[in-house]
Amino acid sequence: MKILKAMLGVTAAAAISLLAYTASAQTYPERTITMVVPFAAGGPTDTVARLVAESMSKDLGQQIVVENVGGAGGTLGAGRVASSDPDGYTILLHHIGMATSATLYRKLAYDTLNAFEYVGLVTDVPMTIVARKDFEPADLKGLVEYVKANKDKVTVANAGIGAASHLCGMMFMSAIQTPLTTVPYKGTGPAMTDLLGGQVDIMCDQTTNTTKQIQGGTIKAYAVTSPARLDVLKDIPTAVEAGLPGFEVGIWHGIYTPKGTPAEINERLSKSLQIALKDPNVAARFAELGTAPSSEADATPAALKAKLESEIARWKPVIEAAGEYAD
Repeated sequence: MKILKAMLGVTAAAAISLLAYTASAQTYPERTITMVVPFAAGGPTDTVARLVAESMSKDLGQQIVVENVGGAGGTLGAGRVASSDPDGYTILLHHIGMATSATLYRKLAYDTLNAFEYVGLVTDVPMTIVARKDFEPADLKGLVEYVKANKDKVTVANAGIGAASHLCGMMFMSAIQTPLTTVPYKGTGPAMTDLLGGQVDIMCDQTTNTTKQIQGGTIKAYAVTSPARLDVLKDIPTAVEAGLPGFEVGIWHGIYTPKGTPAEINERLSKSLQIALKDPNVAARFAELGTAPSSEADATPAALKAKLESEIARWKPVIEAAGEYAD
């Protein structure tokens, strides 16, 4: 009898908890939402997050506050969200590193595919292959020839293990089959500062971080990694047309919630994301940065889940072949 009562007690508690979550989902959101960005403030992913958060806040009727939790290639911030209450008040905006960290870090504190729920894709940012403005090669073909001949002297900057610039740089070295000296920094800002100052030679980074520098002539651009040229950088060829076959790299971004977050909340966030991505101000600012909002079909839980699964499979052999791990 005692066992039966205990079982009934547990069942009742679970039912009450479920009802509470259901009621909460129906009135969501009732307070401020924290959007965790697992990289430093002022970086390209942070820029994307703040634009989207501002617009989503208007639709949701509650403010979304961006909190930067950098470190360990984005895994600290992702881990913070994975262990948060699944109530929709702590969400994550992460980029392609969400997929690559599953292989780069062999002792993650969370299971990438099973620790989160999905909201939707935000944008797919092209990369640019750039160099200090006085770097000798005149075009991408010349750059490849130069770095192959001077592989022990050329330095490649990145914003740290797991950062977009690290991944793109690794892909570049794989494409030209030439290992180069990499110089990791604690964030995109310091890496760009040293590239501007001539302390490092080249970098492969998102248009959200390089477009203004390219337009201002403070760095030299060799190629964009998109399938077609960008309106905002019309004079810069794609890597493929400049002589690097198959070199297309996009840094996609998505929004996640902790595992167990009610489907109703994820759907509400997804609808809000879709509305934000149609915001003329968001579209205009994205265009200035060389990117575009995801389509309504991509700003969905199903699309983001499929993207994450396919990207983990795509990057796993690349990282394993390079033999570069973060732990």
